[in-house]
Amino acid sequence: MALMITDECINCDVCEPECPNNAISQGEEIYQINPDLCTQCVGHYDEPQCQQVCPVDCIPFDPDRVEDHDQLYKKYLVISVKA
Repeated sequence: MALMITDECINCDVCEPECPNNAISQGEEIYQINPDLCTQCVGHYDEPQCQQVCPVDCIPFDPDRVEDHDQLYKKYLVISVKA
């Protein structure tokens, strides 16, 4: 699953620099995650770094973007080749 940022986001700016895939950016009101770039940090870390640093726990898994570890790893490989 990709991750998503909920309305509880306080725009603290700590998640964006932690994302190794540059999937997090400032939206109109709160930060947002591009699900096409989110690999839950698979290929980089054992756990999603944005979830680790978020002080308000507003970054859950996106139930509309179900992906298993193999799918996330394949996405990581595609993204890393483009980088």
